[in-house]
Amino acid sequence: MNRLGISIAALFVLVLLVYMPVWLTEPTATQSGNSNDALKPAYTAKNLTTTLYNEEGALNHQVFAKTMEHYDQLGFVQFEEPKYTVYVDADQSPWQVTSNEGTLYNNNLIELESQVRVRSFTEDAFVKTIETDFIKINLDDKTLFSDQPVVIRGATFVVNSNGIKGDLSSQEYELIDHVQTTFSPGL
Repeated sequence: MNRLGISIAALFVLVLLVYMPVWLTEPTATQSGNSNDALKPAYTAKNLTTTLYNEEGALNHQVFAKTMEHYDQLGFVQFEEPKYTVYVDADQSPWQVTSNEGTLYNNNLIELESQVRVRSFTEDAFVKTIETDFIKINLDDKTLFSDQPVVIRGATFVVNSNGIKGDLSSQEYELIDHVQTTFSPGL
């Protein structure tokens, strides 16, 4: 190899050694920036009321929250002190669901935590309230699930259970682990 070839090869190796660390560190810096952005809400709202309709144009649910944070990249909305009104059918009264915290996912599944209360607006409903510390509600098919201790109150009874599956539309409920039922005409 002549001097010109050795000089070009040496220059190439020198450039490679100078820029190699820059090429190796750039993608890592970009990736860490994206992960930090995902942990920040896209927007935050206070005292928000939102109304959502189904495909037929009927009222599906309304939500009021003290604060709301929307995380686009993670695919959920986080609420503080949410108050959901879930509309079942046009001929049925809605249900109100309250808690201290809530998370709504893009698939219309909401998880509510801390002092959760599901209340029927129907005067003659068999189940008046459901109270627990955690519950999942599918807003599309109006079903609920909890594997935590639950207190179910009706006009003449109180049921304690360690979980529940239910359908707000048909008002059919299944106790996962029944603990106690108390009947009293004066409740």
